[in-house]
Amino acid sequence: MAGAPSFVDEIDGKISRRNRLSAEDALRLFDPSVDLHQLGKWADEVRRQYWGLATFYAVNAHINPTNICQYRCPICAYHRPAGDPEAWLLSVDEVLAQAAEADAAGCTELHIVGGLPPDKPYGWYRQILQVVHEAFPRLGLKAWSAVEIAHFAKIAGRSIAWVLEDLRSVGLVSLPGGGAEIFAPAIRKQIAPAKADAETWLEVHRTAHRLGIPSNATILYGHVETPADRVDHLLRLRALQDETGGFQALVPLPFHPPGTQFAHLRRVSPLEDLRMIAVSRLVLDNFPHIKAYWVSLTVPIAQLALEYGADDLDGTVRQEKIFHQAGSRSPQAVTVTELRRLIQEVGQVPVERDALYRRVIRDDAGWQSAEPVSAIYQQA
Repeated sequence: MAGAPSFVDEIDGKISRRNRLSAEDALRLFDPSVDLHQLGKWADEVRRQYWGLATFYAVNAHINPTNICQYRCPICAYHRPAGDPEAWLLSVDEVLAQAAEADAAGCTELHIVGGLPPDKPYGWYRQILQVVHEAFPRLGLKAWSAVEIAHFAKIAGRSIAWVLEDLRSVGLVSLPGGGAEIFAPAIRKQIAPAKADAETWLEVHRTAHRLGIPSNATILYGHVETPADRVDHLLRLRALQDETGGFQALVPLPFHPPGTQFAHLRRVSPLEDLRMIAVSRLVLDNFPHIKAYWVSLTVPIAQLALEYGADDLDGTVRQEKIFHQAGSRSPQAVTVTELRRLIQEVGQVPVERDALYRRVIRDDAGWQSAEPVSAIYQQA
């Protein structure tokens, strides 16, 4: 009589039948005894069920209006107090100038996040979106993390829903996934004690989704969390996606210790990066996209991640400051030619998308957004 199936056989069967992985399965996948290449094979299989060989990128730019922040999280190398020689606070005109540069470069997406100065009213953040949207209405504004949205609601004395609807009225099209870090309360207390808690982060995204505003999610790994904390984080995201269907992508972010209160830690290895990408793809069976954010992963590891479950390289990412202040050695920007080459070198097909995952078509007259990429490429 045949013996009980091995763990590999069990996972192989679940993936082939498209059965959901359990918490126990997910935790086991983080065990180094599970072969990384087998894990990558499974994740690539699931990725191809979604998108075939299509891999997405955007022509985008980042604007970080300030690094002055009252929260001063222990894990953050970005924040500075007001008056610090390295602190900055862009004027609205300076923000507009950066947006103009992005528009002139053909960007379709503008990612706007920053610090939270103690003296700025909600209207200042609103004005940033309003002036950019009025000047460049075609730019897709992916702006303000859930932590920032919760802060806006607090200082404005309004509900989260009111803030989101108000920001949408001045150009907001989607939310980035920042501020999620790790949801486990005991870990969050160590790494970001003043930041909005997990329930608040999830509620902001739940509210956005109910209003028809899509968003991304993140997970910050490689600090003081355990594999069980990572699994808990992923499962909470999966549960909210079951409820709302509003997440577009997960962005796994390795922690960069330099410049933080955890500078004594070593950055996780590239092998751990690939394992995190692959497990995310396997556990988040209801997320359309897993992003390999080259700014935090490095370009070579992001390219490898495309064979371990990731289907999106993010984009050109002009002007990014948050990860670079934490010691990222990635370039400040990557050209479209380079992005397409990176995708093609691993045998995949580059597809440009906008902030809402609509296919971008370019010709001599400029660019336009076409139908959602899922209408063309989704294989499931």
